[in-house]
Amino acid sequence: MDPAGITLCVLGVAALLFVTELVPLAVTAMGSAIALGLLGVLTPKEVFSGLSNSTVVLFAGMFVVGAAMFRTGLAQTIGVTVVRKSGSGEKRLMVALMTITIIISAFSSNTATVACLMPVVIQICAAARIPVSTQLMALAVAANVGGTVTMIGTPPNILMSAALENSGLAPFGFFEFAWIGIPLSIVGIIYMVTIGSRLCPRNMVEVEVEEGIVGEAHDKKHMIICGIILLCVILAMVFSKTIHVPMQMAAIIAALACVLTGCLTEKQAYQGIDWVTIFLFAGMLPLASAMEKTGAGKLIADTVVGVIGSDPSPYLIVTAMFILSCGLTQFMSNTAAAALLAPIGISIAQSIGVSPYPVIMAIGIAASCAFTTPVATPPNTLVLNAGRFHFMDYVKVGVPLVIVSLIVCVAVIPMVWPF
Repeated sequence: MDPAGITLCVLGVAALLFVTELVPLAVTAMGSAIALGLLGVLTPKEVFSGLSNSTVVLFAGMFVVGAAMFRTGLAQTIGVTVVRKSGSGEKRLMVALMTITIIISAFSSNTATVACLMPVVIQICAAARIPVSTQLMALAVAANVGGTVTMIGTPPNILMSAALENSGLAPFGFFEFAWIGIPLSIVGIIYMVTIGSRLCPRNMVEVEVEEGIVGEAHDKKHMIICGIILLCVILAMVFSKTIHVPMQMAAIIAALACVLTGCLTEKQAYQGIDWVTIFLFAGMLPLASAMEKTGAGKLIADTVVGVIGSDPSPYLIVTAMFILSCGLTQFMSNTAAAALLAPIGISIAQSIGVSPYPVIMAIGIAASCAFTTPVATPPNTLVLNAGRFHFMDYVKVGVPLVIVSLIVCVAVIPMVWPF
């Protein structure tokens, strides 16, 4: 069997184990990477490359900052304040949190946004005594759709513009994505407040965790220091390109600052890292690389293109490319999926004499509709353990939202970017 076939087989087995959870998710992820190494698809270095990935480093650093927010009482203080201002109603809190997340994600990393806000959300839920799982799922959804509002909101958007430019076409404007990003964000909020929250499990903040947080005689000085560190790391991430400090470096500096200033001890910093999330994400990255390296992703794309036929309707192309992009991004990097499909989309559009803009926009937006698996996008992975989610929880909440997103895109995109 060729490397592409082996990769697809490993992906199929991983998907089955993810759905059934016969073994822990992190074990499945790391096992998939190791299997690809043993089968000769990946080198030993590539198998464990995920552990040194910049996003994994970002995760680790922000987990420590989150732990410091809990230990100093900063998260509790913020949570109580938000509850007093917006009330303890689940829907009001969800709308407020999703709106804030969408705005921040539109101009900065959605991964960093979730990493910064997650400990605050957990403490808000503890203070208001409402389910934490529904709010965390809403947080992840908001981060994903928020990235579709501007060109810099998520890497696939930048890739789509670059693909057009490389083909000799005018790229998308900075806020041009907002024509579809804003409607998608509004629909995402409405969906989570109405349908999504009902499909989501209603897990509370664990009692022992909550009591441990509330029960500590908090030091106000350390709370202020932690707040300054948090503010600095957020600003550093927002302006990372301007100040030339990578986000993962800012996160690690912030984590070190938390320990050096006494906001938490070294042992508490280690305990604050969610190792399930780290190994789950680190294990899936090599599989995503293998799909790109072996051509397995392209094989899937070519098969779908073959099914479409030689003279398809423009609407069918947009629908098919959305489904393909969205499907691939559930198990591989959305950046890789978008990069793979962009030239294919342009070629198909030009071959039948229609504008490539609606097709390319559909591919880019679909790559951000990564709602149906915990490994589809970093925000999904981040909330997995804290919300005590199972794999199928993402499927239950995510599949209807993907369908709704597809309907919105097919309706809106051709209106803004005609065929």
